[in-house]
Amino acid sequence: MNSTHEVFNQPAPLADYNLFETNRPLRDALKFNAPALDTTGLRQLGATLGSGAMQTHARLANVHGPVLHSHDRFGRRVDQVEFHPSYHELMKLATGAGLHGSPWSDEDASPHVRRAAGFMLFTELEPSTLCPISMSYAATPALRGNTAIYADWGPRLASRAYDPELKPWQAKAGLTMGMGMTEKQGGSDVRANTTRAEPAGLDGWGERYAITGHKWFFSAPMCDAFLVLAQTQSGLSCFFLPRVLPDGGLNAIRIQRLKDKLGNKANASSEVEFEGAQAWLVGGEGRGIPQILEMGTMTRLDCALGTSGLMRQALALALNHTSQRKAFGKLLVDQPLMRNVLADLALESEAATALAMRLARAFDRPGDAHEAAMARLLTPVAKFWICKRGSHFAQEAMECLGGNGYVEEGGEGIMARVYREMPLNSIWEGAGNIMALDLLRALRKADAVAALAQELAAAKGAHPALDKLAAALPTRIEEMASEVEARRLAQDVALAVQAALLLQTAPAAVFAAFCDSRLAGNWGQSFGTLGAGTDFDAIIARAMPR
Repeated sequence: MNSTHEVFNQPAPLADYNLFETNRPLRDALKFNAPALDTTGLRQLGATLGSGAMQTHARLANVHGPVLHSHDRFGRRVDQVEFHPSYHELMKLATGAGLHGSPWSDEDASPHVRRAAGFMLFTELEPSTLCPISMSYAATPALRGNTAIYADWGPRLASRAYDPELKPWQAKAGLTMGMGMTEKQGGSDVRANTTRAEPAGLDGWGERYAITGHKWFFSAPMCDAFLVLAQTQSGLSCFFLPRVLPDGGLNAIRIQRLKDKLGNKANASSEVEFEGAQAWLVGGEGRGIPQILEMGTMTRLDCALGTSGLMRQALALALNHTSQRKAFGKLLVDQPLMRNVLADLALESEAATALAMRLARAFDRPGDAHEAAMARLLTPVAKFWICKRGSHFAQEAMECLGGNGYVEEGGEGIMARVYREMPLNSIWEGAGNIMALDLLRALRKADAVAALAQELAAAKGAHPALDKLAAALPTRIEEMASEVEARRLAQDVALAVQAALLLQTAPAAVFAAFCDSRLAGNWGQSFGTLGAGTDFDAIIARAMPR
């Protein structure tokens, strides 16, 4: 009977490989968007992220999730969240790579592009821990609205040191920041917020307020400080709210409970109440909406980057499995239908990478009028379309692994974690409808429409279907009298820009297959429905993770 337990035809796990060196679409996107960028650090990061040791940390951080301790054993309120040591190892790696604040301190020409590539690579390993990393990245420039606080906190927010201890900012080598915007009654409609801020004096950090109210989603509550929205006599305003006060006392932030989420298990998301918590005004009273829009732009970029990274990881797992697993006499990767599925997924993954990295480039050139317009335009487009495709993508990739992909354990258990994570980026920082409405607001500016035309001009004449779509977009934009078709417009703008980018960054086989399927209609209603004339060999070979 022992012979029945012999294990064969089971793929070796995808481990101990370099995520950067094996990701040709990402490397080509970097050459296009930042040709002078030194990628040595990204190559080193890719090797670390692909190691079996870091994969173990990612698994443990999700299996042993955060635990809330509201009180100590003597009955004193402490409001602390305990994490598994592997969580801290992941945070140490992310901050050490500068994924939270390096663009605000580095002086090279493409800091946002470099950071975006690192963020995307890290997502392949473990996305949950990137929530506080992303919020620190987004909150740092907004904090400049209070020069005194920024002078104290800015250098430590950009530091690559990780210090999880609860202590005053002066005693820490590195700091992280979170945000608190969403309330029970409002969701995305932050104007409905009821949390109130009452003037409480003036000190070295400026106007101090007492905050009373709640936040329904308060992710990463163990950050050192938060930017929160609250109502003043002048309207919704933005405030800096530290966990530890300047005098060393704990602020009145009461963690009510941690959210039990579908995925994102390693990250602590909470519900909190403020009981006269001390906070300092950032920007002017009543200017909370402009402040949050600035932060939202950065976190939405990260949603697009994160989903692109998850797509790449799901595709890599599918390719690793199918290139080793045999069925019906030959490897799965050699089966015609499976080749169609894998090539289709590869097209989607590469297009997502190209669009997300193009958006990151726009943030490296804020003084360029075209790039500023593209940032306004592509932020909602990329966030909408890439994130909207994520869940369908993960399900199809999981199906390539069969039952092995549906289980949580082992190397292929990563796929289940990816699948549970996929819906998050589509919901976080504004769901699909919010993004479509943001696109309409961006398109009301004439420079955005002109910038789109300029962006697509490089691909004119390359494919009839792309020419047809590009020619129709200006008229559709001008004639759109209702928001009811805004989602369709966001989809088509995304597809047109992705096609134009692939012409410039990908082999001809990738560009042709993308246009034939996504734009010319030679495609079905699911992945794996590419036309028979597709160059499956070239597309699959380019996407291989080994």
